[in-house]
Amino acid sequence: MTEMVYGAVPVQRGEPILPKWWRTIDKWAMSCILILFAVGLLLGLASSPPLAAKNGFEPFHYVQRQAFFGCVALLAMILTSMMTPLVVRRLAVLGFLCAFVALAMLPFFGTDFGKGAVRWYSLGFASVQPSEFLKPGFVVVAAWMLAAGHELNGPPGRTWSFILCVTIVFMLAMQPDFGQACLVLFGWGVMYFVAGAPMLLLVGMAGLVVVAGTVAYANSEHFARRIDGFLSADVDPTTQLGYATNAIREGGLFGVGVGEGQVKWSLPDAHTDFIIAVAAEEYGLIMVMCIIALYAGIVVRSLLRLVRERDPFIRLAGTGLACMFGVQAMINMGVAVRLLPAKGMTLPFVSYGGSSVIASGIALGMLLAFTRSRPQGEISELLGRGRMK
Repeated sequence: MTEMVYGAVPVQRGEPILPKWWRTIDKWAMSCILILFAVGLLLGLASSPPLAAKNGFEPFHYVQRQAFFGCVALLAMILTSMMTPLVVRRLAVLGFLCAFVALAMLPFFGTDFGKGAVRWYSLGFASVQPSEFLKPGFVVVAAWMLAAGHELNGPPGRTWSFILCVTIVFMLAMQPDFGQACLVLFGWGVMYFVAGAPMLLLVGMAGLVVVAGTVAYANSEHFARRIDGFLSADVDPTTQLGYATNAIREGGLFGVGVGEGQVKWSLPDAHTDFIIAVAAEEYGLIMVMCIIALYAGIVVRSLLRLVRERDPFIRLAGTGLACMFGVQAMINMGVAVRLLPAKGMTLPFVSYGGSSVIASGIALGMLLAFTRSRPQGEISELLGRGRMK
């Protein structure tokens, strides 16, 4: 009767965005990310002044730029983590298309900055590396294809995602950027495995990777030089690997002391690819173990939350993002201790670099969005009901 006289009852407003975001976000993973950002600034203070002096800048020029890029990355991460998985997927598709076109145009408009690989666009005041932004978009697009392939009368998502992956790997290898190519292939392989790929197929793919590596070794002087340096029994002390290895050895358990390290004066990439060597020399093994624990915490926490996820797309995309993030960190640190050949790959959210930091912020924002708590039954309950039927 009241509704007939006064009209329909007004709809209750839902929970505000910020409280809902804070209630559902993985606070442990976010805490690890924020600590990593702080560690990156701390190591930037230690590693970048020599390079700034060499280039005629103020001592903390690169630290200030890193702080700016980091704030942009954190803002992008938080905004992305507030989105629904559907919105994240739509924006990721658009971002992937833009990054893919930019990657395809690199041979015509890109630059190598004297490093022998055309990977960047020079904007004058900064540079952009399209492959960094391509990776999170590719993971989401490939996960979408793989998930769609499981639907009744769905498209051949596995085939489409494989063709897309091979195309991107080929484009990256032509730069050449074998590190990013391997990372993209690994991310796709993890999602393909989680989606239910047979082990025999994955073993066959691994064999193809070995064959491709052999061909690259025989035809690429750049690739062969790095492999030969890695396989050599002796390390040239005047190379980047030689400086990094010596710095890690000198650091010991507790380091030589803040500001007392010498490797930053010798390594041209001390603030980027070999920043872990600066951490090991000045702060010791304790700091390195803390950094490893932070990366492991983000990956493990994310995977544990994704195990309970019922949506195949969210489960696949989140797994791909988490594993790619963790493996990139593992590759960077593995190169510094000579467990892997030199790759020219940054340490996510710690190394200096606008493209790397901002792209990592976007990728982690996607991961946090996918791992937010949502009202759903546990996947184990769903499987249990399936068995009972």
